[in-house]
Amino acid sequence: MKMIQKPILTLFLVSAVSFLACAQEQTPPPLPPQATEFYTPVPPKITPGAQNHQAPSDAIVLFDGSSLNNFVSSKDGSSPAEWQIENGELVVTAGKGDIQSKLPFGDAQYHVEWSAPTEIKGEGQGRGNSGFFLMGMYEVQILDSYESKTYTNGQAGSIYKQYPPLVNPLRAPGEWNYYDIIFKAPRFDKNGLLTSPATVTVLINGIVVQNNVILRGPTEYIGIPNYKAHAEELPIKLQDHGNPVRFRNIWVRPL
Repeated sequence: MKMIQKPILTLFLVSAVSFLACAQEQTPPPLPPQATEFYTPVPPKITPGAQNHQAPSDAIVLFDGSSLNNFVSSKDGSSPAEWQIENGELVVTAGKGDIQSKLPFGDAQYHVEWSAPTEIKGEGQGRGNSGFFLMGMYEVQILDSYESKTYTNGQAGSIYKQYPPLVNPLRAPGEWNYYDIIFKAPRFDKNGLLTSPATVTVLINGIVVQNNVILRGPTEYIGIPNYKAHAEELPIKLQDHGNPVRFRNIWVRPL
């Protein structure tokens, strides 16, 4: 038995060594660091706002406190916006209707600051209510829900009737809240079929309250949202819900 086993063991060892040698020969050499580096395209250089929340150099300023030249009435999309400007702040004027931007937008980063009225009237959805409508149809809710009860997918920072905010970081009525919104518009094919739904990320006062959520369709007060094909770019809309909500420092960066 010993005379038979030695040749077999020797053959096995020789085969193993040969296999390892071949495996080492077939292993490609490691890539140099430069193989995974690229230098173009170079990101364009922009200048951030000199102070917090000021518009960066590549932003389109929709409202800076001086005029409503960048907005029109949503009633017909062309007549002048009839809200008031007081001390550089845009105030919802009850009964004058929603207003919308003259310019249309698709994928974009938005910044908007708002303040709920200090005179408390009503409760729930009747208290400091307005809305920021992406493409005029996808609502990020504006509401005095600082210490007011309402349905959670209708409180401030919600994607109205779709997603409640992750947390409630609102400041008290009369203080300024700021929204930073990153929006990806939906895509439709040539037949009007949805190929990619809209997504949105929302920060209130620097805190994430919507984390890249997938929108189920346009905002609906009653019923289930369903997408219908629309243009690649549409105006944003601010809502007149009858409460004197104030706005300032509204700007957008098309992406």
